[in-house]
Amino acid sequence: MSEHKNGRTRAPGKVSRRRFMTATAAAAGVAAVGLPAVHLRAADPLKVGTYGGYFKDSFDKHIYPDFTKATGIAVESIGEPTGEAWLVQLQTAARAGQAPADVSMMAQVTRIKGQNAKLWAPLDEAKLPNTKRLPEHFVHRYADGSICGVGAVSWYITLVSNTKTYPKAPTSWKELWNSANKDRLGLLALVSNSFLLEVTAATWFGGTKILDTEEGILKVMQKLAEVKPNVRLWYRDEGQFQQALESGEIPMGQYYHDVTGLAASKGQPVRSTFPAEGGVLDSGSWCVSKASKQIEQAQVFIDYMSQPSTQAVLSRKVGTAPTVPRKHLDLTAEEFAAVASDIPAIIPRYDMYEKRSDWLNQKWSELIAG
Repeated sequence: MSEHKNGRTRAPGKVSRRRFMTATAAAAGVAAVGLPAVHLRAADPLKVGTYGGYFKDSFDKHIYPDFTKATGIAVESIGEPTGEAWLVQLQTAARAGQAPADVSMMAQVTRIKGQNAKLWAPLDEAKLPNTKRLPEHFVHRYADGSICGVGAVSWYITLVSNTKTYPKAPTSWKELWNSANKDRLGLLALVSNSFLLEVTAATWFGGTKILDTEEGILKVMQKLAEVKPNVRLWYRDEGQFQQALESGEIPMGQYYHDVTGLAASKGQPVRSTFPAEGGVLDSGSWCVSKASKQIEQAQVFIDYMSQPSTQAVLSRKVGTAPTVPRKHLDLTAEEFAAVASDIPAIIPRYDMYEKRSDWLNQKWSELIAG
C-alpha cells in the first residue's frame, strides 16, 4: 500500500480500495481491550487517519462503530491526502503542538521517514498486548526498543495470469524470465511500488540481503533487466493492466491478489498464483503523532486493531491480508485464500527505498523501465 500505494490508481468499485500513496469471531484467547472505557473517554473523539476513498468508507462502516461500542471511545474519521503530503502536514502541525490526526495509517517509506524525524510517539508495549502475536516485521521500533509503529493492514502482489492463455497455473516468479513469455508481461512501472528488486533477489539470489549494498542492487537490476524483452507494458494505471489481463492481450504479470480474485469470482478468466518464492507482502502501519493529547486512547485503538477478531473482519469486509498469523484466526480456508497464503512472503526492503530513493530511481530509469 513504499509508497504503494506509491502511486497506485484503481478501477472503480471494490478494486478502487487502498487508493492512497504515490503511494475482519476469532480464535479463543483474545486479550481484552486495554483499560476500562470509562477511564479513557475524552472530551474530543480520537482522530484516526486512513487512506481515503474505499479504505476510509470501509473503516467508517465496519470498524469504528464496533470499536466505539467496545471501548466507549468515539472516532473522528479522517481521509489522508496522497503521497508524502500527510507526513508533511503531521510534521508541520507537530512543531506547533497540533495533531491533525492522533493515529495515522502510514505507508512504510513515510513511516520510516517519520520515525527518523522522531515524529511518532513511543508507545507503551504493556498497553499493546495483542501486538505480541504479530510477526516482527509488523512491529516497528526506535533504536531504544520502544514501539513507534504497528502493522495496520497488508496486501499481496502476486503472479497473475489469464487462464485461457495459460490453462496450467505458473508456479514460480521465474516465469517472468521465460523466453516463451516474450511480449506477454505487464509489470508495475516504478521501482518503489513494483518490488521487482525483491522478487528478483528472492528468486535468483537466495533472498533480499543482496540488496544491502549498491553493488548488490546493481547485480539484481542486471538480472531483472533480462525480463525486458518479455514486458509488453510497464503500467501505472492498474485498470489498464487489469483490462488487458482479462482480455488476454497481456496474459501474465504482477498484480494485486485480492483484486484478481474478485475479478475471477465474477467470471473473468484470470487467476492469482502465490509463487514458490512467495508473494510480495506490502503493508501500512499505525503511527501516533507525538503531538497527540490522546496517547492512551490511541494505544487502545491500535491494540483493538491488532486483535485476531478485528483482523478477520478486515479480511472479510475490506479484503486485506491479516497481520495476525493464521493460527489465531477463525477465517475459513476459502476466506484466508482470498486474501493471503501460507507460503512465506517476500517482505519489501523499505529501508532501501528510504535511503537510496534518488539513486534507485535513476538506475531504474537507466537499466529497467526508462
